[in-house]
Amino acid sequence: MTTKEKLQSLRAAMKSQGLDAYIIPSADPHQGEYVADHWKSRPWLSGFTGSAGTVVVTADHAGLWTDSRYFLQAETQLAGSGITLHKLGIPHTPEHMDWMKENLKEGSKVGLDGRLFSVGQIRRMAKHFHQKQIEIDSSVDLIEKIWTGRPPLPQGPLFEHDVKFAGASRREKLAKVREKMGTVDYYLVSSLDDIAWLFNLRGRDVECNPIFYAYAMVGQEVAWLFIESAKVPALLKEKLNQDGVLLKPYDSLEDFLKKIEEAQTVLLDLGTTSNQVFNAIAPSSVLEGDNIVAEMKAIKNDTEIAHLKKTMARDGAALVRIFRWLERTLDERPVPEAEVAERLTAFRSELENYFGDSFDAIVGYNGNGAIIHYHPAYGTCANIEKHGILLLDSGGQYTDGTTDITRTVALSTPTAAQKTDFTLVLKGVLGLSMARFPKGTNGVQLDTLARFPIWQHYVNFGHGVGHGVGFFLNVHEGPHGFSPVANSPRAAKAVEPGTVTSNEPGIYKAGQYGIRTENLILCVEDLENEFGKFYRFDTLTLFPIDLNLVDKNMLTEQERLWLNAYHEECFEKISPYLNDEERAWLRERCGKL
Repeated sequence: MTTKEKLQSLRAAMKSQGLDAYIIPSADPHQGEYVADHWKSRPWLSGFTGSAGTVVVTADHAGLWTDSRYFLQAETQLAGSGITLHKLGIPHTPEHMDWMKENLKEGSKVGLDGRLFSVGQIRRMAKHFHQKQIEIDSSVDLIEKIWTGRPPLPQGPLFEHDVKFAGASRREKLAKVREKMGTVDYYLVSSLDDIAWLFNLRGRDVECNPIFYAYAMVGQEVAWLFIESAKVPALLKEKLNQDGVLLKPYDSLEDFLKKIEEAQTVLLDLGTTSNQVFNAIAPSSVLEGDNIVAEMKAIKNDTEIAHLKKTMARDGAALVRIFRWLERTLDERPVPEAEVAERLTAFRSELENYFGDSFDAIVGYNGNGAIIHYHPAYGTCANIEKHGILLLDSGGQYTDGTTDITRTVALSTPTAAQKTDFTLVLKGVLGLSMARFPKGTNGVQLDTLARFPIWQHYVNFGHGVGHGVGFFLNVHEGPHGFSPVANSPRAAKAVEPGTVTSNEPGIYKAGQYGIRTENLILCVEDLENEFGKFYRFDTLTLFPIDLNLVDKNMLTEQERLWLNAYHEECFEKISPYLNDEERAWLRERCGKL
């Protein structure tokens, strides 16, 4: 079916249900950013494959709302589809709820699948539509009716994440959760990465992120894991039972919730609990609170940090090999962007504890580097040649850590403009890397440090400076992050010691080039004085910066000293994983200014 045919089928289904509009989000029933193919309704319907976006369909309009990271991609993928791109964050462009409020008649009926929206989202929507008496029907799954050949739910087996990597057993983690629960009878966990972390389990249900589909209920004595029994090997099932974890069918959660006595209490997080699951709980039993596990998971323990530092050095070796391979190959022939991604995966797969890529590599040559979430494919990608610049954003999943690194390199003598832009981005990275800040400083405040040098040249970029990163888990992890959006829950969160966050400012010139430098940074305690506690960042990522793109006259002495020391650290820690030729290559790239 073409997109237009899918829209026609959807509109027919809407008409049969008396719906004036239908909303298709990017989420699954666990409100995750990363979803299995079964839940990719929005990409299936629209043809737009970016990770963020919402589609709204009415009788005479179909629109996709997405942010600036995906404008170029969406314009290409939506061409001729009958779906209009609505660019979020652009002046005079209303968000999808504002657009619906403006364009739907009073008393209209909006349909959606309540499994795919959190309680908080539905409440905000109801409040927004109240004035025009727009009704919300959250029990309508129209996609299932029209999606022929829909992929089934994944059924891959679970496996245990060894405590030697995790640093704490599931018994210890459950005990801490119960301590934070206090006298609450039950705590409901819907978010997949939190469930995986809490039980020291991993799976392959979602591409690039080692998570699996399940729900969890933590009681005062027993915990329940709602998952298909066939996905849990017999030995693992026995170990879970020994640790006080009982298994129940994945689709039995709502029946379990309905049987909870009204006098008992269920603690849950409105942001990660679906509206449909929430409605199965007696209102008198609900206690709304924070996501306990997400808060615990974000603070990496000493074992995780120690492993992650070693992982970064090994991962740096894979980067040495891909850039060295690219240089030699370009002497002989052009290289498709997709081949670089393929080769990098192969190099990483040779490393100890490798599990997979943490996301599909972004390999952007010249103008493609300006497409922030660009993913190359054979047949459509550009061929890299020995001129211009290349942006490579990639990461690996290892049982002892998750990596995410971006480097931009010159393939020929860079222009003055390219050097200026690259150095401004580098100054942004250094501004955050060298920051000292008091306890309680949040992501909005820290985001500014990386933007400030770029702003001074009247340039900006449309994404946050950084996202939290999991430990052998989701490469995007809350509850913290760096963002200029003041009302963003992640950016409003104070940054605490133990959190790992990306540091990735950028400059993008459409049709010309994209420049981004990204390191992962660990928040650590610095000192305490009469003004309170102060924190700083340790840079975890290890790989040199391309000095050919640096205008050293734009750097301060402190910035040059930091960069020189960083290059020495890169060589010292990566070189043990290299042969003599690779080591010589790295020594040359780890130069001083």
